[in-house]
Amino acid sequence: MLHNLPSAGKNRKRIGRGGSRGGTAGRGNKGQKGRSGANLGILFEGGQMPLTRRLPKRGFNNAMFQKEIEIVQLADIHEIFENGALVTRESMIEVGLIKGRKGSLVKVLSSGTVDKKLTVHTDFISKSAQGQIVQAGGLVHINKEK
Repeated sequence: MLHNLPSAGKNRKRIGRGGSRGGTAGRGNKGQKGRSGANLGILFEGGQMPLTRRLPKRGFNNAMFQKEIEIVQLADIHEIFENGALVTRESMIEVGLIKGRKGSLVKVLSSGTVDKKLTVHTDFISKSAQGQIVQAGGLVHINKEK
């Protein structure tokens, strides 16, 4: 019978509506946390000067200025791309060599060898990787806008 189906789940107990959990509804008596909408931050110390403001501030962190660099090995490029291929950031994202996060740069390192004629467009490249690509008859273009 459609009106007599077993419940798909247990209804949650609605506290503060009268009954066994009415009144203060497990919040204690009065005070800031007893009111509705009282979601205090985890670092809130009841109006006392917070620990993060009491401690001295020292030092400098360069993290906000650093650039994220995604590393690509020359062996992976050699394995995936065909002879005479154009290797760009977009083509590396397509084949899954890099994730292509927004604002990240690409650096090619020389682990492995290459004997295909490739044209590589990258932000950074090691000297040995550049030498191997040029020696195989390929070209290397380094992007200037960083």
